Amino acid sequence: MHHVDVPPVWLLAFGLAAWTVARWDPLGLTFGGAWADLVAGLLIGGGLLLILVAVAQMRQARTAVLPRREASAFVTNGAFGRSRNPIYLGMALILLGWTLRLDQPLALPLLPLFMALIERRFIDPEEEALARRFPAAWTRYAQATRRWL
Repeated sequence: MHHVDVPPVWLLAFGLAAWTVARWDPLGLTFGGAWADLVAGLLIGGGLLLILVAVAQMRQARTAVLPRREASAFVTNGAFGRSRNPIYLGMALILLGWTLRLDQPLALPLLPLFMALIERRFIDPEEEALARRFPAAWTRYAQATRRWL
């Protein structure tokens, strides 16, 4: 089961849930306008770019990218200087962009649910592991850098 319990699978599941809500919507609600498509593209593209930059930074530092793997280095600069979790933030941006692209306001509550699930299943354990492995550096970093943005 751990093979499918990874953040991209959860993002895909929530994206599919948003698509299902968009197909099911009996109210015909919309965000209204071409602005939503433009913002959707910017959010999805920005989310993908943020993920790629953060993964590149982790690879450059030669530390684990996959959840539940022990970090060999503590990355705090670049994208990680703005958010303790830029990869998960990128995924949240993608989900928000997808919801806008689907033009489905009823799918918006999926975003905080996705973020809460990611925090509980991945961020909390990862941050606890970093605090154990790099106690002094983690304390300074956590005080100076927000979890999401």
